[in-house]
Amino acid sequence: MKRIGLFPGSFDPFTKGHEAVVLKSLDLFDEIIIGVGVNESKKYLFTLEKRIAHIQASFSSSLPIKVQSFQKLTVDFCTEIGASHIIRGLRDAKDFGYERPIAHLNHELKGIETVFFLTDQKYSSISSSIIREIYKNGGDISSFVTKSELLV
Repeated sequence: MKRIGLFPGSFDPFTKGHEAVVLKSLDLFDEIIIGVGVNESKKYLFTLEKRIAHIQASFSSSLPIKVQSFQKLTVDFCTEIGASHIIRGLRDAKDFGYERPIAHLNHELKGIETVFFLTDQKYSSISSSIIREIYKNGGDISSFVTKSELLV
């Protein structure tokens, strides 16, 4: 049976830290689906189409990685795509404190397990919200995101 892992997020934008988590997860899963969540109440800096194109361009087409958008509970999307696990990256203890109860609830709701990967130390200070602020204020984000030229 094919082991599919879902890496969900808004990815506004997709960072080098996100990329590192995806590449680490390839050791455990036959296929990774990067799920770009859509929340109508959230205001995004980059359009859904731009976020998806940016992520797709970040990986070789030979890798077993797909990018799909979704607009439902993450565990329901897991069921829809046949994913047995949710993939999450952790930068610090604060991230773990946030992610742990969600992981417990996802397991309780649908039996979906969550796998945590520690972010590479060199990426531990990178967050999408900080990168958005740098970008909005005209700063150079190329050292923090993959394929930054696609975001312009």
